Amino acid sequence: MLETISKNFFMSLSQSKALNKAARKWGLKFGASQVVAGETIETAIEAVKKLNEKGLVATLDHLGEFVNNRDEASEATDYCVRTLEAIAKSGVKSGLSVKMTQLGLDIDKQFCLDNMRKILDTAKKYDIFVRIDMEDYARCQVTLDILQELRQTYDNVGTVIQAYLFRAMDDVKDLKGVPLRLVKGAYKESPEVAYQDKKDIDENYMSIIKEHLLSGSYTAIASHDHHIIAKVKEFVKEHNIPNSQFEFQMLYGFRTEMQQSLAQEGYKVRIYIPFGDDWFGYFMRRLAERPQNVAFAFRGFFSK
Repeated sequence: MLETISKNFFMSLSQSKALNKAARKWGLKFGASQVVAGETIETAIEAVKKLNEKGLVATLDHLGEFVNNRDEASEATDYCVRTLEAIAKSGVKSGLSVKMTQLGLDIDKQFCLDNMRKILDTAKKYDIFVRIDMEDYARCQVTLDILQELRQTYDNVGTVIQAYLFRAMDDVKDLKGVPLRLVKGAYKESPEVAYQDKKDIDENYMSIIKEHLLSGSYTAIASHDHHIIAKVKEFVKEHNIPNSQFEFQMLYGFRTEMQQSLAQEGYKVRIYIPFGDDWFGYFMRRLAERPQNVAFAFRGFFSK
C-alpha cells in the first residue's frame, strides 16, 4: 500500500511543469547528480569514457520531453546532432536515445519526422545507432508509426517496447528484425491498457524477451532485476543464442557492481546515460519505480 502511494506521488511530481521549470534553476539536486551525467555534452562524454574504460558501452540521452514550442524542438534537434558529432569526434562507444515529444511530436507529426531525419542522417554518417524512447501510452502508436516510416530509409534506428502494456507481444511480433530495447515500463498507465500487478508484468516481460530472441532479432534487455537477468542468461544458453545477438542495459548510477560483473562475464552491457538541465521528470520516475531509489536519492543529497 505504502509502495503504491509512493509511486503515485512521485509519478505526479514527474508531470508537474512548474516543478520541472524550477528544477532547471536548482541544478542537479536531491541525489540527481548520481544518476544524471551533468548538464552538458562535455560532461556526458567524460562519463562515457569512464564507462568504456571498464568495458561498458553507452547510449546518451539529452533529457527533455513534452515540448510544445517549435523553436525548442528545433533546438533539441540541433543538440542531438551536436551530441552525435561529439560522440564521433571523441571516439567513445555510445549510441543516442531520443524522445520524440522533445522533437515536436505533440506539435506536428511531420515536423517531428523531419527532425528525426536530420538526426538519423547525421547518425548514419558516423555509423551511430539511435534509439527512440517509448513514452506514455497515448503516444505509443504514433511512435511506432513514425518508426516504421523511418525504417524504410534507415537501418540505424530502433525503439522500446514496454512489457506492462497488453499490446506488447503483438508489437514485438510486428517488429521482428528491428533492434528493440525491452523494458517493464515506467509510466503510470490505466488498467484498461496495462498490467498493474508486478507478477503479470514480469511474466509478460520474459515472454516478449523470449519472442524477440527466438525470432533472431537483436534484443536489448533493460533491467536491474537480477531474477530476470538470471533467467535470460539461462534461456540464451538453452537455445544456443549467441552473445552477439543481445545485450543487457542498465541506468547510469544504478547497480554498478552488477554492470561490471556482467561485462566481466563476457556480456555486452550498455549504460543509459541521461544528461542536461531538464532532469526532473526523469529523476522522479526513477524514484517512483522502486522504494529503494528514494533512500538512494536521500543518501546522495545528505552526502554533499
